[in-house]
Amino acid sequence: MTSNQLRPAPGPIRLVCVDVDGTMVGHDGSVHPAVWDAAERARAAGLLLTMSSGRPGFGVTRALAERLAPDGWHCFQNGASVLHLGTGDSLSSFLTPESVAMLIARARATGRVLELYSDDEYVCESDAPIAVKHAGLLGVRFAPRPFESLDGPVVRAQWLTTHEEAEAVLAEPHPGIELSPSLAPLMPEARFINLTREGVDKATAVRLVAEAYGVPLAQVMYVGDGMNDAPALRIVGLPVAMANAEPEARALARHFVGHVDEGGLAEALEMALAA
Repeated sequence: MTSNQLRPAPGPIRLVCVDVDGTMVGHDGSVHPAVWDAAERARAAGLLLTMSSGRPGFGVTRALAERLAPDGWHCFQNGASVLHLGTGDSLSSFLTPESVAMLIARARATGRVLELYSDDEYVCESDAPIAVKHAGLLGVRFAPRPFESLDGPVVRAQWLTTHEEAEAVLAEPHPGIELSPSLAPLMPEARFINLTREGVDKATAVRLVAEAYGVPLAQVMYVGDGMNDAPALRIVGLPVAMANAEPEARALARHFVGHVDEGGLAEALEMALAA
């Protein structure tokens, strides 16, 4: 375990926020058994555990969140969807109707793969292979349907692109929208560009959860590996990056743990217990 000591030690850790892809879930789509063992010990010791994922809060991800902390707050949709699994309460943020209309028009004009999400479901009009594969990753049935059929306000949109297409998409204007690129080990060929309301990212969600629990940010650990984890890593007392982390996450971490496929997250949870 290595430390680059970017900031003073925060003291006792009370809340641990964990990313999913590349942090909890490895390249084979599974969670290392050591992670679940460490999570059980952490909960027994009174630590609060929160998922912080770019994924939506349904399908496979919901099951992971319920196992991590079945009666607590979790952050989904890159911080736009903040849900309490026990009560069903929501602190979610929404894209404006104007932003949604702009994205739909651009998707239809360019033929790019766009997904729109509410707290509970998503829609995609494209039947491109990348869209079909992503549905499998989410653990939901793939059924293309019109964007307008989504029930409820849109908390997040997402472009599914190749790595070559991503730079062009990121360079296009997206007024009123926050863009957060991310990766998933199970789809190494894809780039996911999360689209939330301007100012909404994983950091805003972590702030909301910490406030709901009454925990100061200095007593929060965040464990991540990707560019979209950077805002949250920047604000917490103990930022931790995986050995497989992208440069943006590594630059902000004070500690590093093992590779996701080797159960590195378990090391972070043990660190939180010892803090």
